[in-house]
Amino acid sequence: MELSKVISGKLLSEEILKDIANKVSDINKSGKRVPSLAVVLVGEDPASQVYVRNKKNACQKVGFTSFEYVLAADTTQNELITLVEKLNDDKDVDGILVQLPLPKHLDSKIIIDTISPSKDVDGFHRYNMGSLALKDPNVCPCTPHGVMYMLDSIKTNYFGKHAVIIGASNIVGRPMALELMNRGATVTVCNSKTRNTSELVADADIVVAAVGLPNFVQGDWIKDGAIVIDVGINRLADGKLCGDVDYEAAAKRASHITPVPGGVGPMTIAMLLKNTLSIYLKSK
Repeated sequence: MELSKVISGKLLSEEILKDIANKVSDINKSGKRVPSLAVVLVGEDPASQVYVRNKKNACQKVGFTSFEYVLAADTTQNELITLVEKLNDDKDVDGILVQLPLPKHLDSKIIIDTISPSKDVDGFHRYNMGSLALKDPNVCPCTPHGVMYMLDSIKTNYFGKHAVIIGASNIVGRPMALELMNRGATVTVCNSKTRNTSELVADADIVVAAVGLPNFVQGDWIKDGAIVIDVGINRLADGKLCGDVDYEAAAKRASHITPVPGGVGPMTIAMLLKNTLSIYLKSK
């Protein structure tokens, strides 16, 4: 496969992190406090533990201060709200991230809305989602924003293009639709009840798969020359990772495609740190 077809989130994210690190170095040299991110993890979900570790390592890489709060799985809603409110009031904390999913007894909507919109680095607060919907974004959700950065890196022209998003979650699908609409694309969002997903994908100039099912999107669904963005990351029985798209088959038709791993994943963390730096600079 031609390497020019592959949009490497790994390489793009390294460029972004290098730029952030240079800016943080300048802040440090000026004698000012460097940006900081507080990450809250509730319970012992293995995948969440990995994500939190990756975020902590990325903070270290760019020179951010990171605060980590690991709470027991039986932490009450009030206890978590109290911690978030304390972080809202802490002038040494720029960004707050509560790692999802939360244990079932906690209401993630209430917790997310407790985070101050000006410290909501994930961009999930209803104020930030609403701002994105009104085409006046404040803090953008990290994964969709990372996808837009990837599309921009190959100089995508969005006007008149049909973008099909598979998956309608608040974390990826919905904000992804808003990002693409804001750039002038015609957007279709498929959910689990969509009857003709394969036909819709076959008409798409841009495909964003975020459904969480291994190899769900078949190669022969892809239109020749389409751009394929695979947000999914799934672990197979043999331990290997794969996306939501049958990569080898889709790559034969796509003009550009993202790999799994090394595609959208690294961009999500890069955008998280970009959001944190942006919030820090706005508060100065």
